[in-house]
Amino acid sequence: MIVGTRGSELALTQTNYIRNRLFDLTNNEVETKIIKTTGDKITTSQLYNMDSKGLFTKELDRAVLEEEVDFAVHSLKDVPTELNEDLEIAAVPIRESPNEVLVSNYSWEDLKKGSTLGTSSLRREAFCNMYEKGLELKPIRGNIGTRVEKVLDGEVDATIMAEAGLNRLGLTECIKNRFSLDYLTPPAGQGALAIITRKDSPVKDTIRKLNHYESEQEVLAEKTVLKELGIGCQWPLGSIARVNGSELSLYSILLTQKGEILHKAKLKSSIGEAEDLGKKLARDMKEFI
Repeated sequence: MIVGTRGSELALTQTNYIRNRLFDLTNNEVETKIIKTTGDKITTSQLYNMDSKGLFTKELDRAVLEEEVDFAVHSLKDVPTELNEDLEIAAVPIRESPNEVLVSNYSWEDLKKGSTLGTSSLRREAFCNMYEKGLELKPIRGNIGTRVEKVLDGEVDATIMAEAGLNRLGLTECIKNRFSLDYLTPPAGQGALAIITRKDSPVKDTIRKLNHYESEQEVLAEKTVLKELGIGCQWPLGSIARVNGSELSLYSILLTQKGEILHKAKLKSSIGEAEDLGKKLARDMKEFI
């Protein structure tokens, strides 16, 4: 098998995790093909100021469609809600932490008015404004290591990142604070991986063995909210679902860029009703878009 992946350290780490899992299953090595995406080539723009649909995935998905690779590994939060009709998410492996964390020499409480916080996320910007800390928000781009270095070098006082990426790269010592899921709600799919194959792929059944049902249902509920609302990162929306036994809870919050809460809602259902739960919550939120 051949896997397509982006070339960043995080993407390769995630892909190697999947390669190792597949080797354990099949005793066969998986070849890696690195593919540069549009998002990798853009280093200056705020992502929410541009059409970001498939920004980090479309070139990889094209390689799967054209059978240059057998499958691709994505961060699930980057996967558009509408896939090509010939593709599918064959597996969602067990989810890493979906939480957001602060990377800084200062704690969240000690960041004073006027402190600089680097972010290119409209959602993170909105949450910072909601808490009225008076932070100076600056655009920051680059891979995880680059953004951490910008904080350590004093280019900005702090940044907010996904805990999952820092965990996967062994950079947990850089975490100053871990935010609760309701205090700083992550984007749909954060912490999860998506393995994309062709629907007619002969390796799909093998890939499917890596699926973690609870993680799959959590992200299905979250991404359904996005799909039903028809929005992307141009709206500050946080959405998180969690499984507890046979119960699935889903919480979403919609903000303005200035940090005003437009609407928030929390619903529960059985774990097997994830898509319906996402649709129901989206109906509650639609009038605020």
